[in-house]
Amino acid sequence: MSGGRVSVIIASMNLKRFFLLAIPGGLVLLVAASLLVPSIRERITYRLDEWSIRLQYALKPPEKQVFLPQTTPDANAQAALTPTPTAEPSATPTHPPELPTPTPTLTATPLPPQASVNGVPYVDQKGLWNYCAPANLTMALKFWGWTGERTDVGQWVKPFEKDKNVMPYELADYVTSQTNLGVVYRSGGSLELLKRFISAGFPVLIEKGAYLHDLTGKISWMGHYAVVDGYDDATGLFNTQDSYLEPNLKVEYSALEHNWRAFNFVYLIIYPREREAEVLALLGDSADEVKALQGAAQLASEEIFASEGVDLFFAWYNRGTSLVGLQDFAGAAAAYDEAFKVYAALPEKDRPWRMVWYQTGPYFAYYYAGRYTDVINLATQTLDAASEPYLEESYYWRGLARIAVGDQPGAVEDLRKSLEYHPQFAPSLAALTDLGVSP
Repeated sequence: MSGGRVSVIIASMNLKRFFLLAIPGGLVLLVAASLLVPSIRERITYRLDEWSIRLQYALKPPEKQVFLPQTTPDANAQAALTPTPTAEPSATPTHPPELPTPTPTLTATPLPPQASVNGVPYVDQKGLWNYCAPANLTMALKFWGWTGERTDVGQWVKPFEKDKNVMPYELADYVTSQTNLGVVYRSGGSLELLKRFISAGFPVLIEKGAYLHDLTGKISWMGHYAVVDGYDDATGLFNTQDSYLEPNLKVEYSALEHNWRAFNFVYLIIYPREREAEVLALLGDSADEVKALQGAAQLASEEIFASEGVDLFFAWYNRGTSLVGLQDFAGAAAAYDEAFKVYAALPEKDRPWRMVWYQTGPYFAYYYAGRYTDVINLATQTLDAASEPYLEESYYWRGLARIAVGDQPGAVEDLRKSLEYHPQFAPSLAALTDLGVSP
């Protein structure tokens, strides 16, 4: 072989070696450059999160976990702060409650068989993490002329990007503190109430359960907001604005009622302040918050005797939630105990295992009933079941319960963690101040 041929072969081998060494470095540089592009970075981060969550849920399926309350107050624990819990639980229903004999009233004006509120602007939640609540509130606000955007709401109600849930009271607080509009937040709504407000020109914001694809690839139960702005008795369909699925989504009356039950039929009415008298008149007895809670508790009690399966779980849970609102904490704790018994008997696929993410009434009930160990155990299970435990309320309540049982270091750690996931979360700041500890 001639020397020139050998030189060519050696040069070729060196060139291949150069490319083999250079390509990995080039790929690293390409990936690094790609991460500087926000849209690409978000897609890569989303996929990594998705794979991590799928692995964690595969190793420890959250639907397999069951909470078993101990049902008794903790001995030798410090007394809970106000409000004072009730000494005895309210009567747990053992038969369908007897309703009072109705008194004659003026016949209400019949509702039209069809009505719609035109002009609700559609706002989706896509492109931002868990933006259901900001998107839906933005729709309701924009209808009344508010000029902000969904990110304005989001930065206020969920300052931590991956906050897993925004409570209805947080949406109501935003309306009252950040806009010139009024808001009513109540439980115990009904299909008739939705129709009444829609026919009067008011869209209604509700929170409900929904079975959607989650990051594990499964269809599972989770909380979801929607704006209801139309109905048609002839078809039996409500018109809704669904920030996750699509605008003008039609939902059967029975399906909406079923899904709404999971959240104690909660609703928010946003309105111009000059129309407050009209809103209160449309609310009827529910204009009084206490009467609304009493009505919701009675409805839940009635549904306990007419339900089974997951609906029975929701009925007991709703009774507990309404009794918490009425500060009957012992009665609420007894209702939640029954709810968790029903939950444990449900098929795993039917268990709404994210429930305490959205509705934290059991923490209130068990804490003010002196059942601090139940608070700690429920919060720990709730946090452990979440792939990313971004639930400031669970950390807050576990912190309070740890204070009550004398674990101040654990309490401080929990309260600070809650502030990490919700900066300036007022209850946690107040608890740390009471302990004489800095955030």
